[in-house]
Amino acid sequence: MTDRPLRADARRNRDAITTAARELVIREGPGIGMDEIATAAGVATGTLYRHFPTKQDLIESIVTDLAEAIDRSLSSALARVEDGTGSAVDEVIALLRHVMIDLRQERLLRFAVAGVADDSLQQIQTRGRAAVEQLVAAAHRDGSIYPDITANDVVLLLSTAPADAISAVEQSRWLTLARRALTPDPAADRS
Repeated sequence: MTDRPLRADARRNRDAITTAARELVIREGPGIGMDEIATAAGVATGTLYRHFPTKQDLIESIVTDLAEAIDRSLSSALARVEDGTGSAVDEVIALLRHVMIDLRQERLLRFAVAGVADDSLQQIQTRGRAAVEQLVAAAHRDGSIYPDITANDVVLLLSTAPADAISAVEQSRWLTLARRALTPDPAADRS
């Protein structure tokens, strides 16, 4: 197989397939059938199989897309801290907000595909942990979080962020409480 860029219609089909698969896996679990995914994507089953010969290929593609999105987000956060346009503690809180609000469905996807794409998920966790460690180290350097806070503490907050539908008020309150748990600066309640 060559690494030629996809034609516009092929790219649209591929995107429709991965979007439909992501939504169905979140809602129904990884046992969802390829025919059901093709129908939800509005493509023929043959089109689905041309892009993804097996369901494992499709799941891996979804997880790879998730990994790339997380990498971009964490790289941007680290860049803002390094260039001084963002504080480390604000970036940690922004990461918590991103996971709780923006990636809520992706967290559900992670649980839905547990055991299906373990290697890719492990890579996401490894890269994510390294970025969190860098953010925590930067926050320690500038004194914006408690000295005993570790990357494990932030990962614990990330992994236990509310995944169920909660109101915007409850989301804001959870983020305020998370900030208070991390930082000795009570004036920092800017979540």
